[in-house]
Amino acid sequence: MRIVITGGFGFLGQQVAEALLKRRTLCGTPVDRLVLADRFVPAGSPLAADPLVDVVQGDLSERLDEIFARPVDVLIHLASAVSAECEADFDLGMSANLDTTRALLDAARAQSAAGGPTPRVVFSSSVAVYGSDPALPLPPVVGESTLPTPQSSYGTQKRVCEMLVAEYTRKGFVDGRVARLMTVSVRPGKPNAAASGFLSGIIREPLSGLPATCPVGPELRVALASPRRTVDGILRIAEAERGSGPGQLDGGLPVNLPALTVTVAEMLATLRRVAGDAVADLVTVTPDPAVEAIVGSWPAAFDNARATALGLAPDENFESVVRAYVADHPDAVAAGSLPAPGAIGA
Repeated sequence: MRIVITGGFGFLGQQVAEALLKRRTLCGTPVDRLVLADRFVPAGSPLAADPLVDVVQGDLSERLDEIFARPVDVLIHLASAVSAECEADFDLGMSANLDTTRALLDAARAQSAAGGPTPRVVFSSSVAVYGSDPALPLPPVVGESTLPTPQSSYGTQKRVCEMLVAEYTRKGFVDGRVARLMTVSVRPGKPNAAASGFLSGIIREPLSGLPATCPVGPELRVALASPRRTVDGILRIAEAERGSGPGQLDGGLPVNLPALTVTVAEMLATLRRVAGDAVADLVTVTPDPAVEAIVGSWPAAFDNARATALGLAPDENFESVVRAYVADHPDAVAAGSLPAPGAIGA
């Protein structure tokens, strides 16, 4: 089996790649080659050095011939321009998100039309496809049957791509499935241009000894998923067989990955409880109307039934998310950020 991950050296791409290299199988079939496609490949990346990995570097739309030089069995499409930069630069979002996705789908279609395998395409969508339209406010709890009415360029681009994946699947060009990702928190590394990036930053930066700004009111409710649960969800949707039985993927609806609903105030209280006052006091609340408008338009409570049927579950609570972050990234926690040994642990 040859698997391609776009955005393969991004945060989620690396996490998915590491999980596949650890498993070495998908759908019960051995992974023969893992292709990581990205515009940027970090120097000295251990992933790039793995003998099972092929690297395709550059703009995706200019590397399709290389990506499809050999049959692609599974395509996990994670590459994307993020929310705030799409809102600031409309043309960038349309090119990076919509045009590139259609080009990938057309290349996958050409493979199957030429007698090759019909690729299984996993598209990473977003909670941003939802929004509260004045004529159709969001219900208190959102499910896959809730009409998406995105209120941002990013959400609109993701929604259009969802519909393209569904149409190419209906026509038999690809076997497409869509995973709607919740906001992933806590992400390691440096801040990015996502409007929701602060939902990691208000935990990550203080734990590393740095100040952080919270650009929304603490009463805002948000839907989160840890990196671990997000990767589990992506791979489960990739390997799910078609059908209406237990654990199977029925119909063409996207799957909303399981969501943990918390308020920003609860997140900050967890940080204070776990790491102490000195760390929590590094966060300053300074509302930014532009960020509030984007993140505040997203739903916060989800019906997880469709994901549950696939064997997926939300994080237990936000403290478990922080614990997992510290366990996975101990080097990112400054000495003295935790009040005592074992404060975050089993």
